[in-house]
Amino acid sequence: MKLISWNVNGIRACINKGFLDFFEKENADIFCIQETKIQQEQIPFQLEGYYQYWNFAQKKGYSGTAVFSKKEPLHVFYGIGKEEHDQEGRVITLEFATYYLVTVYTPNSQRGLARLEYRMKWEDDFLNYLKELERSKPVVFCGDLNVAHKEIDLKNPSTNKNNAGFSLEERGKFDEVTNHGFIDTFRYFYPDRTEAYTWWSYMFNARANNAGWRIDYFCVSAGLKNSLKDAFIYKEVLGSDHCPIGLEIDVED
Repeated sequence: MKLISWNVNGIRACINKGFLDFFEKENADIFCIQETKIQQEQIPFQLEGYYQYWNFAQKKGYSGTAVFSKKEPLHVFYGIGKEEHDQEGRVITLEFATYYLVTVYTPNSQRGLARLEYRMKWEDDFLNYLKELERSKPVVFCGDLNVAHKEIDLKNPSTNKNNAGFSLEERGKFDEVTNHGFIDTFRYFYPDRTEAYTWWSYMFNARANNAGWRIDYFCVSAGLKNSLKDAFIYKEVLGSDHCPIGLEIDVED
């Protein structure tokens, strides 16, 4: 089974930059997107052969997630069941027979870590949500987690240590995710691979110079470790300031 995740930074703009060509070429079983930046009435397409699920932020032109699945899930859940977090369209959960699939767009801590306190609360509540799901079946979750976990995961770690996405607090919360048994699938397969990034600033020719960050992830419950086949980064795919990521996994849906 092939799964893909992509922060599209505005789905309508991404469509104009080749989204549908990539979507059709890869023919994923499940395709997740984050930062859709649209409302219900602005859904730009129907995708033949896929069930579509969208979660919209109350604020127009902001956040939002979607999942496209070839197989119809048993149930679909929007948000994590906490009103303080569920206004921004950040989470969709699909339940299948043997696992849960969760896509997430983690809140950014913002310049000067202005939203760090909220981010810490989000991290605790989201991890608790995942662990609650995991009580009944394994979890695959993916998306823009807005954190580079280790120094290997960004080009310039020394100059970013107190910046959003690489603060000790945010990295520590990702430590908690892995300490609870979730596997960062890319590092599972490629623990020492350098210059493997998924996001580049639009400034300073960052993408051309590959001065990026790896902040997009597929993570899975430890019980799915033996089902993992490969994880990959589509660094050559343009259309957003993020590139897509993928996972091949052997699970029954």
